[in-house]
Amino acid sequence: MDYELPEELRMLKETLRRFVDREIIPIERDAYEGHQLKPEVRVSLENKAKDLGLWMFDVPEEYGGMGMNLLARCVVWEEMGRTIAIPTRGGHIFGPSVSPILYFLNDEQKEKYLHPVLKGEKKCAFAQTEPDAGGDPGGMRSTAVRDGDHYVINGNKRFITGADKADFFQLQAATDRSKGSRGGISTFLIDAGTPGLELVRYQQMMMDDRPWEISMQDVRVPVENMIGEEGEGFKFGQAWITAGRMRHAARGIGVAERCMEMAGSYTNQRETFGKKLSERQAVQFAMVDAWMDTKMLRLLVYNVAARADAGEDIRYESYMAKIKGDEHAFKVCDQTMQVHGGIGLTTDLPIEKMWRDSRSMVITEGPPEILRMVIARAFYREYGD
Repeated sequence: MDYELPEELRMLKETLRRFVDREIIPIERDAYEGHQLKPEVRVSLENKAKDLGLWMFDVPEEYGGMGMNLLARCVVWEEMGRTIAIPTRGGHIFGPSVSPILYFLNDEQKEKYLHPVLKGEKKCAFAQTEPDAGGDPGGMRSTAVRDGDHYVINGNKRFITGADKADFFQLQAATDRSKGSRGGISTFLIDAGTPGLELVRYQQMMMDDRPWEISMQDVRVPVENMIGEEGEGFKFGQAWITAGRMRHAARGIGVAERCMEMAGSYTNQRETFGKKLSERQAVQFAMVDAWMDTKMLRLLVYNVAARADAGEDIRYESYMAKIKGDEHAFKVCDQTMQVHGGIGLTTDLPIEKMWRDSRSMVITEGPPEILRMVIARAFYREYGD
C-alpha cells in the first residue's frame, strides 16, 4: 500500500468528518439519558446515516449490506471515534449490530437467527468471558456435555454486553476442557428464556457499558444449535475479534484527533503567568509527540487493514495495532485533560468520557500484556536464531 487512501475513501473520510462536526458533536453532551442514547437521538442519527448511504456498511452485500472492506471500515471507525455521541460499545447508528459469527451459520440457522437480526427483529449477545477466563478463553470452565440430541450447559459468564436486551446468545462453552482453545471450545445458539439460563446481575462500570453476569444451570440446547462443528468455537470467536481489534486501533486515531483539536485550541488561548500555554516547551513537546504518534498509528492501521483486504494473515499485526491504538488514545486523552486543568475534569467537555472509555478499551478484547506475550512468540520465530 502506498499509504494514501484511494480517492473514494478520501471522499468518504471527508463526508464523515463533516457529518461528525456538523451533526453529532454539537449535540453530544445532551445525547444521553443515563448511560444510553436517547431514543429520539438514535432515530435521528440513524436516519441521517441512511441519508449518507452508510446503512449497514459493515454487513456483506449478500445479506443486504454495503460490504465495505476492512480499510473502509477503519475509516468509518476512525471518524466516529471523534465523538462521544456514538456508543463506544454495544452497537452504532449504522444499522443492526450483527456479530460476524452469524455469517458462519447454516441455512436453517440463518433463517431463524441471522435474518431477523438484519431486519431489526431480534438482538443477540456474545457470551465468552468468565470470572476466571477473560484474556485466556482456553481456561473457560463453562461446559457443554452431549446428552443424546442435546448438549447440557453449565457455568457462568461475565461482562456480557446487551444480555438484558438479547433475544438469543452466541455462547461459548468447553466441550473438551483438556484441549482448551485448540479444539476444546464450541459455540451454541441459545434462545433467551431457555430454562436454566438466568441473568444474575448487571455491573456498574466506569464507562457507559452495563454488561451482565449470566448463569447456566443444566441448560439444554439442541445439537442443531451448535455453530459449525464441535471444537470450532474459538476459531469463530477469533474471526470476530480480529476485526474488533482493528476497530479499537482505528477508534484510537479518532480519539487522538479530537483531543489534539481541543488541546491545540485551548493551549493557544489559555494564558498563565503572562504566557500562552502553547508557548511553553513542556506543552509543545507533549503536543508534538501526540501528533507524531497519531500519524504513525494511522499508517499502521491503514497498512494492516489493506493487507487484510489483500488476503494476508494479520493476526499479529492486529495485536500490535490494538495495543498501539488503545494505549495512544488513553495517553492523548490524559495529556489533553492535564493541559485543560480543572475544566478537563468536568462533564462540560467530552474529555472525561473519552478518558474513561479509552482506559477501558486498553483492557477489553485483549489486554496488552497478553497480546505482547503472544507477539513475543512471533518475534522469536523471526529473530531468535
